Amino acid sequence: MERRRENREPFYRAGAGAGPGPVAKTSAEIVQEARQSLRTLCTRRPFTPRDEHRQLFGEGSSRPRDGRPPSAFSLHARNFEAPDSRPGSGTRLSPLDHKPRLLAAALDGGPLEEAVTLPKPPAEQTDGRKGLGGTRARLLRAGSTSRLPPVSPHTEVRKPDVCDSPPRRSVSFTERLGAAPSPPAHADKARDTQQIQPPQPHPRRPSTDRGKISLPGTSDSQPGGVSCGTRSDKEVGDGDGSGSDVTEESFWNSVVSPVLQEFEVVATGGSPSEEVVRRLCDVCSGLHGALRERGMLGRRLRKRATLLRSLFRLIDLGSDQLSLLLAKLILALKVSGKNLLNICKLIFQISRSASNDALFHNNSIIGNEDVSVCGEALFYCVATLKFLSGNSALRRLLLEKDCIAILSQLTNTLTHTPPGQDSPSSTHTTAGHILVQLTAMLRNMADLSESRPSFISSGLLAELTTVLEHHCTDPDVCTNVARIFSKLSSYNDCCLVLAEIPQCSRIFIDLLGKHSRKQDLVVRLLFALGNLAARSPEARERIYEERGGVESLLRLFRAYQESPLASQGSSGPHGAPAEREEVLVKLIRVLANISIHPTAGTALAASTECVELLLKVLERGSVEQSEELMVNAAAAINNLSFYQGESSVVRKRHTHISNLMLKLLLSSSMAAVLEATRVFGNLSQIPAVRLFIMDHKVHQFVVTLLDSKSSDVCFSACGVLINLSAEPHNRHTLRQEGVIPKLGECLRDFGPCDWQLAGLVCQTLWNCTEDSMENETEELLHTLSVYLDEEEALALSADGAMRELHQACWELEFRPVAQRLQRRILGQATLSEPIREPA
Repeated sequence: MERRRENREPFYRAGAGAGPGPVAKTSAEIVQEARQSLRTLCTRRPFTPRDEHRQLFGEGSSRPRDGRPPSAFSLHARNFEAPDSRPGSGTRLSPLDHKPRLLAAALDGGPLEEAVTLPKPPAEQTDGRKGLGGTRARLLRAGSTSRLPPVSPHTEVRKPDVCDSPPRRSVSFTERLGAAPSPPAHADKARDTQQIQPPQPHPRRPSTDRGKISLPGTSDSQPGGVSCGTRSDKEVGDGDGSGSDVTEESFWNSVVSPVLQEFEVVATGGSPSEEVVRRLCDVCSGLHGALRERGMLGRRLRKRATLLRSLFRLIDLGSDQLSLLLAKLILALKVSGKNLLNICKLIFQISRSASNDALFHNNSIIGNEDVSVCGEALFYCVATLKFLSGNSALRRLLLEKDCIAILSQLTNTLTHTPPGQDSPSSTHTTAGHILVQLTAMLRNMADLSESRPSFISSGLLAELTTVLEHHCTDPDVCTNVARIFSKLSSYNDCCLVLAEIPQCSRIFIDLLGKHSRKQDLVVRLLFALGNLAARSPEARERIYEERGGVESLLRLFRAYQESPLASQGSSGPHGAPAEREEVLVKLIRVLANISIHPTAGTALAASTECVELLLKVLERGSVEQSEELMVNAAAAINNLSFYQGESSVVRKRHTHISNLMLKLLLSSSMAAVLEATRVFGNLSQIPAVRLFIMDHKVHQFVVTLLDSKSSDVCFSACGVLINLSAEPHNRHTLRQEGVIPKLGECLRDFGPCDWQLAGLVCQTLWNCTEDSMENETEELLHTLSVYLDEEEALALSADGAMRELHQACWELEFRPVAQRLQRRILGQATLSEPIREPA
């Protein structure tokens, strides 16, 4: 009798005693049931528009315009300081606190000798380093900006060089090309009166030495071949009057000096043609290579100031291609101070135009370690990289250069600013300005799928959470970091790494409280938080257990629900209706995902405030205007309806919730219909809800859903029908709606691809045929016989790795129930052959 009662007991979707198996459920059944009822929610990532105008700070920046570095300025040769030739000492001396008192002493009647003695000039140096520490000549700051004072290549008396020969007339660069007009005669005369012309080198005889180079742009009659053998540092830069001076002088006279004279002619000859600019670029590249091969880059060259002065002149020609090559050479000469800043500004100006991106493909110019010494120069360098990272090809090039690991180290340096410098907690500091550009660049780099391993291996995700913590009062920095996290957390590998950072959830929740009115920041933090809760059980628990975490989320929920979502017109304190709706979509998703955790779900289901806020969304909104919001609210109610303890507010408000779900069932959105059906699948365990479904003809909609081509919709419909057919007075009504033929079609259509759904269909058929059998059972028996043949059934399933999954589902969830249903239909079930339920 016990076995007979067990065989005839109806299936239930959930609840004690569900199914014809033993009354006590196994843990596997409970977990499976939870998976069927609770789901994580997905949503689209917030859209971030591209900065087409390449600005330092966007239109929505919180920084005042008068307190941030400028993005537009003009640079000319007069802005540079040519005598930047002294080697840096590494130490800056404070200005003398000197107040002359000569006049005061004389007025008091004292002798002038008793007054304070004026500082005396330093004694004349007698060593060989005078060339490096000479007085710094100044550029003219008045008059014409296109014409600088002539440069004297060298004026000191030197020892005769064996390579020198009597001077001859040099052929100018423009004369050889014939592309630019010659300067007027009076200009030549003025230049002759102000400049001491150096003796021009005589063409050398061919040499057998290795390492000869020829500068581009020099004619065959004036070759620039020099020996590039290895030389010691003392030989290059000490200048003790020995042979090293002679070698440097010969290199200067034979290679550098002719090039500088050609630069002078072009700089004073008006606007050059494209051909002249092209040849200037070749000459500049050749000069750079010659100095590098000779070991005379940096501050080693004695006449470095003369070279810099000529290079600065060419900037006024206004060619971006030439200016970029000049900047590369000037940086290689280790300029500092104002010159370093102006060069970084020049590169920044060039990068602002997207048409110049091609110029940066083969020019690695921002590699000067002195840039990090000057905060403002570093700012413009990082801003340049931000602009260049907007180009997909340059993004990949930067990734190949391991820029993410380098930026991770820079982020660490800027975040942990030493005492006495810019305070990291202040809002608009130099470090803060740099971090805005740096995080915007990383936001661009996150677009590359191949960049994710670098973000993980470099530890940059942890560094960015520290940035959020230290710069929590800077909305610009926080928004950029939130954009990075919203992108990376969409991928499983990055999301799991982010979830392992203990302070991540706490920082996110704190920022939601501090910047609750900044919608673009709030929506991205909520999206990243929802991703963490969707993929990591530990993150769900951590968000719930964070002190004040749930209260902060509900407070934010209430704040963005102050005015009706469907209202048009002026926006409230938390943005326009569309903006508030986007925040609510992401916020409800966080609540729905953390409710999967049993402790959090039970607490939220018992929270009157949480349930009332969700129901208010369903009451005010409409599927036609806010489909995603309504679907997310229904999905959150579905997850909370799984917990039906005595304290559950969802269980207490089941009548009101049933009416709201009925409204969703009547909508044109299949996603809303699916969520409403799932809610009814959980609530139909309550007798009053089953009565509501039958009285309001909801069962007719549910039976119609069996015709859907979606397996998810059919699965949810079967969940409702199992609970309805558990009561004898409902079975006849369901059979009149044609439920058995429709279930047979579902079994035939979805069985080979979803054995879990096929098993649920068989359970529903068992309940619906409890009292009597239908006449149309022949097709159903044929389907069962085919699917119960293991070889034939699995042949219809997927191949490869999915075949093993299908086989497991077929053995555990389909075959036991299908065998029992087949025997009932055939009337061959015997008490001597009990059917064992899977463990």
